[in-house]
Amino acid sequence: MSDFEPFYNVNLSYEDNYRQGPFGEFAAALAEQESVTAAPAAPAAPAADFLGHKVNLPFGIPAGPLLNERFTTAAFRMGFDIATYKTVRSRAWGCNPFPNVLAVHPKSADGSLTPGSAELDEGVLADTNYKLPISISNSFGVPSRDPDEWQPDMKRAIVAAGDGQVLLPSFQGSRVEGMSGDDYIADHVTTARLVCETGADLMEMNTSCPNEGHNRLLCHDPALVGRITEAVKNEIGNRPLIVKLAYIPPVEVEGGWSADRRIIDDAALELMIRETAARGSVQAFSTINTISARLVDAAGEQALPGKGRDRSGVCGSAIRGAGLDMVARLAAIRDRLGLDFAIIGVGGVVAPADYQAYRAAGVDAVMSATGAMWDASLAREIKASITAE
Repeated sequence: MSDFEPFYNVNLSYEDNYRQGPFGEFAAALAEQESVTAAPAAPAAPAADFLGHKVNLPFGIPAGPLLNERFTTAAFRMGFDIATYKTVRSRAWGCNPFPNVLAVHPKSADGSLTPGSAELDEGVLADTNYKLPISISNSFGVPSRDPDEWQPDMKRAIVAAGDGQVLLPSFQGSRVEGMSGDDYIADHVTTARLVCETGADLMEMNTSCPNEGHNRLLCHDPALVGRITEAVKNEIGNRPLIVKLAYIPPVEVEGGWSADRRIIDDAALELMIRETAARGSVQAFSTINTISARLVDAAGEQALPGKGRDRSGVCGSAIRGAGLDMVARLAAIRDRLGLDFAIIGVGGVVAPADYQAYRAAGVDAVMSATGAMWDASLAREIKASITAE
């Protein structure tokens, strides 16, 4: 186990975390009852612009581990200047059975997982041996409280942000049996409207979890994402809309390697941009979410119990390479098309050097979920490293 106590207790159920958390240094930050405006000092540099909001540092926690207002307020107090409220829906939605988090141990020497590699299907070892640099399973199923509960809680979370900080709500549509395509789009619009009612003036739409069926992602259908974001944008008006993407692989062009680099065709990712940002319905992309892998125990059997849970999203240190690859490709397409959408880099940020690597890759902001869970002081460490330069 690491020297840090995660602010999300992986040994408790999601429901227990929701009601009792956060834990560790996040709990201590709440207990101090200090004003969020007394959060750790920002680095000696001008505040950064984050989609029209001035933030002390364009660094925060993405959708996932910040379950409610207590978690987001603790994040602000620990110096994370962008706190993303856990993805909400238009209706209550249950969580996958416990356990949801296991430590994941890829076979590669550097502990990384490469999209498309055979290991993802053959099986990656998962157990309770948590150690740094941390990689974990993410098998929750995007649970949500009922709007009657999450709306007033989100309102409190928004006003708890201190100077140079912003609360970012995350939402997604919910497909249920018998729902038509138009109904599915309408559910996204309804949920976006519910978010607007909390006073939020920006939001993120999750297209990167399997809400269309097992291991099928909404972001793999750019045309549908384009239709949904257009409808959502018509509802939310001038509020910036962020779309959360999974890893979208490039296709290697026939002929293999050129003399100096691999030749790739990024048509799928470019199509996503053309269907959304190029049409003005999306102002930023956040990427990546998790990488899907078959998780096995030491005996080679399914690690997470239950039907349909042979695979899970993996996040943390193992996906850093994929995250950096994805944002660099996004930045290249943005430059080539002459667009000005923002890019939020997510995946494998566990140390200040990872923040700097994402910034060098062309992102406008960086976020850490797993790294922040195990190191609640990560934002302070990054700020200290910048101040020391």
